[in-house]
Amino acid sequence: MRVGVLTGGGDCPGLNAVIRGIVRKGVQEYGYDFVGFRDGWRGPLECDTVRLDIPAVRGILPRGGTILGSSRTNPLKQDNGIRRIKENLAKLEVEALIAIGGEDTLGVAATLTDEYGIPVVGVPKTIDNDLSATDYTFGFDTAVGIATEAIDRLHTTAESHMRVLVCEVMGRHAGWIALHSGLAGGANVILIPEQRFDVDQVCAWITSRFRSSYAPIVVVAEGAMPKDGDMVLKDQSLDSFGHVRLSGVGEWLAKEIEKRTGKEARTTVLGHIQRGGTPSAFDRWLATRFGLHAIEAVRDGDFGKMVSLQGTDIVRVPIGDATAKLKTVDPKLYEEVGVFFG
Repeated sequence: MRVGVLTGGGDCPGLNAVIRGIVRKGVQEYGYDFVGFRDGWRGPLECDTVRLDIPAVRGILPRGGTILGSSRTNPLKQDNGIRRIKENLAKLEVEALIAIGGEDTLGVAATLTDEYGIPVVGVPKTIDNDLSATDYTFGFDTAVGIATEAIDRLHTTAESHMRVLVCEVMGRHAGWIALHSGLAGGANVILIPEQRFDVDQVCAWITSRFRSSYAPIVVVAEGAMPKDGDMVLKDQSLDSFGHVRLSGVGEWLAKEIEKRTGKEARTTVLGHIQRGGTPSAFDRWLATRFGLHAIEAVRDGDFGKMVSLQGTDIVRVPIGDATAKLKTVDPKLYEEVGVFFG
């Protein structure tokens, strides 16, 4: 049996660990042959492949990024995209496809399986941790660790100059990275997309912090929005899945804080730093397990499913369950950390 593997969407720590798990078990236990598709869905669209065997995955476990490359190509928006994918899979004698990605990549996977009968198994990947039907996605733990270390470092420079430091983190429309890293890093204000924020309240917390002779740290998710206003965007351009480019709220908020409080405020935007570098031990562990279970699903012919972490178990769920809606922060969870604000 020949199995195709692709990694789509934004790069993410742990992608190589998944690929390694799939290939090692698939070759050693099932005798499968593997084809890697380059750059996400562009690979099967253009028949751009690389051979995947055990030597190809040797030594990639601790490496960030993906040896297959990635992109935000949407085959559903391409001329004859589905027909081209089906023809190329047939030409390459690929009998099953494992798609490793987030909401967009897996959304395409669900459509290919449910509407066009292409046999696909999904693996949940995103630093944003916003896929439903799984407790965690790999890449999230690494991103939180990077953000937490950055916040730790910001504390010392903020207190040296007694200024406000605003740290903008990723997450798109979910506040998981902001919430986890903000709490772990001892931030004094955490702002997430799920709860519109009042700038005056933020300034009140900051003023309270200065009264205690401490410099405040504000962690804001890139998708957070003020109560009286719209989402702050760098530009209005859309990617192939219709998403705008987020970022800019941190700089906007710092200017508002400085104007309203008279305190100097600076911004640090972590951006793609959160995606890069060596995956954490947890992400390596989770990604490897996802890979092992994904190839088991292929062996069982259980297509249209995504491997999922529920508790400590890896189970299979319909891909549509993971992409039907975003997994966002529960208001009660956000309320818990409010005691540390100000």
